[in-house]
Amino acid sequence: MLDQVTAVRYVDPLRAGGSVPGVVETDDLGTYVVKFTGAAQGRKALVAEVIVGELARRLGLRVPELRLVDFDPAVAADEPDTEIQDMLRASGGLNLGMDLLPGARDYRPGMVPVDSAEAGRVVWLDALTGNVDRTVHNPNLVVWHGRVWLIDNGAALIFHHRWAGAEAAVGKRYDLSAHALGSSAPDVRLADEDLGPLVTVPLLEEVLALVPDEWLADEPGFDSADAVRRAYVTHLAARAVLSEQWLPEGFATPEQLREAELRRAARTRAGRPAWLQEVPDLHGKPAVETVWEHHFE
Repeated sequence: MLDQVTAVRYVDPLRAGGSVPGVVETDDLGTYVVKFTGAAQGRKALVAEVIVGELARRLGLRVPELRLVDFDPAVAADEPDTEIQDMLRASGGLNLGMDLLPGARDYRPGMVPVDSAEAGRVVWLDALTGNVDRTVHNPNLVVWHGRVWLIDNGAALIFHHRWAGAEAAVGKRYDLSAHALGSSAPDVRLADEDLGPLVTVPLLEEVLALVPDEWLADEPGFDSADAVRRAYVTHLAARAVLSEQWLPEGFATPEQLREAELRRAARTRAGRPAWLQEVPDLHGKPAVETVWEHHFE
């Protein structure tokens, strides 16, 4: 199991993302960004965070330390927002904390050097785990002490939202053309040669053992938490072997990304009432020099 800590103070909600994680102080004197089981994304987002984050760590990528956080809603009794209070009251028990990296800032292309080998390893991991949520508009990367760190992996493992189709998705290629590190010329074939052989059944079993039973319980079609673990291991192990079917084929240039954004904005405006046609569409534009904790989703 991951190390477990107890929440002693709920500091502040982070409202930038739909899951509304919060900054929480714990009894190990640590400060964590905590994702809650009562959020709209539910427990599967936390399961994905553990699996992808701890797999990334074992493959040599930088991920903030994860902790299970025993949360008593009483420590957040002073939170004035009633909707957040409802979520917190539904989140008693184990939740997931990610170590808050003081002063970390949201990654932007060109912010720090990222060589093709490192970029390739991040892209390869995202391709393996079906994480399409690390884009130029929503990098889910931060820079801390001059190095890139991976955060917010909860949207990965798309297959576990519909287990009936998981087998058919083993060789699926996801569109990563707008990946946040696409401009770093990711060498995904080198990453496949280096990382693919490491994604073995024993390694995956080690990672899945870190997910609490209660987050896997009551999954339709499975009779136990261990059966769910085996399904994750089977899917990811088979997918690693079939990498030739899903390796990303290319990345959009900055010009192509701008053109795609213009087309998207035009489609959005076309669906507006006439009086809104000339209002600029600001959706999706990345914030400049935003502090990590205000970007976490």
